[in-house]
Amino acid sequence: MEYSGEHFDVIVIGAGIMGSCAAYQMAKRGKKVILLEQFDFLHQRGSSHGESRTIRCTYPEDYYSDMVIESSKLWEEAESEIGYRVYFKTRQFDMGPSDDKSLRSAIETCKSNSIPHRVLDRKQVLEEFSGVFEIPENWVGLSTRLGGVIKPTKAVSMFQTLAIQNGAVLRDYIEVNDIKRDHERGGIRVCSKNGTMFSGNKCVVTVGAWMKKLVKTVTDRVLPVQPLHTTICYWRIKEGYQENFSVDNGFPTFASYGEPYIYGTPSLEYPGLIKIAVHGGYPCDPDNRTWVPTLLGNSMSSWIEGRFAGQIESVDPVITQSCMYSMTPDGDFLIDFLGGEFGKDVVVAGGFSGHGFKMGPVVGRILADMVLNGEAKGVELKYFRLDRFEENPRGNVKEYEDQVNSYA
Repeated sequence: MEYSGEHFDVIVIGAGIMGSCAAYQMAKRGKKVILLEQFDFLHQRGSSHGESRTIRCTYPEDYYSDMVIESSKLWEEAESEIGYRVYFKTRQFDMGPSDDKSLRSAIETCKSNSIPHRVLDRKQVLEEFSGVFEIPENWVGLSTRLGGVIKPTKAVSMFQTLAIQNGAVLRDYIEVNDIKRDHERGGIRVCSKNGTMFSGNKCVVTVGAWMKKLVKTVTDRVLPVQPLHTTICYWRIKEGYQENFSVDNGFPTFASYGEPYIYGTPSLEYPGLIKIAVHGGYPCDPDNRTWVPTLLGNSMSSWIEGRFAGQIESVDPVITQSCMYSMTPDGDFLIDFLGGEFGKDVVVAGGFSGHGFKMGPVVGRILADMVLNGEAKGVELKYFRLDRFEENPRGNVKEYEDQVNSYA
């Protein structure tokens, strides 16, 4: 193997939303950064592509709300630097059975964190949304101001462009197959499958569904991260009702608690269509996927008929798209120093469990703080430790087991 010829302050492996945000943050601080991607940039084989993601601060876990609020500000800051929009604001509407533990916890989180919100009964939901949303008598709704749609592929491109503008080096088609201590030069040596080695003081690993494979290769440590193949669905809005579901008219991003957990966005990316999808999927190998869609058939159709007053064609979706989740047993992130012989020189971030994209900017900030300062301010990282699964295979203990691993 031969060295690339340069020594970097930080090597970032994985150019999805988390790696791109981290590279941007460190380059903005004047550090010499290289961002490596195993496929081409903006590819569709991972978890950071597509037409839309939701942003919301309604979480059962109170440690996510502040992260989302900070991330919302960082999204706007990046937009002001690049000069175009990737974040389209609207309300967030959560709904579910009144006794659903996760939904009740989300309401309590809004209260404890002073997040402006309204809890609505069936009649109030009909009035609030002009009859577009209908919920059963025993359900409640939760309406909050912080919601919206993020354009994923465009957003990743934005952060990569900003990283380049701040001096970062970006290289694609570099498949990393090992990370070692560099005993000759000091720091970290990153080895690629094509024979090139990269030298750096520190390293950040954000490889999504490939996290388990790479960490096992590097340390023999097995992280409990299960890749899932998931399917995004778009449904046709019936003639005459299209304006009811547009982001310009204030239609919200939304989530429905219970089984199945369903989420969606306003009509934005495809005229006349609305995104409504089920959280979840089937286990897959990210290098050997079948790409077969996961659909819930009658249960999905029944939910759509029951919630949208017959204004959406509910027999079958007209577009399906593939994506991947990287699930942890408790649905919480993995953000930690790799430890062992690497100490604090290698930071890993993964297991974002289908709900991390919205927090890409704040995760990028956290990773930059960790790798450059040895700690991150303003966030409680104990919930994201790697070794929590050694203490309890299920990870963080939660009182609302009905909704663990069911986020969007």
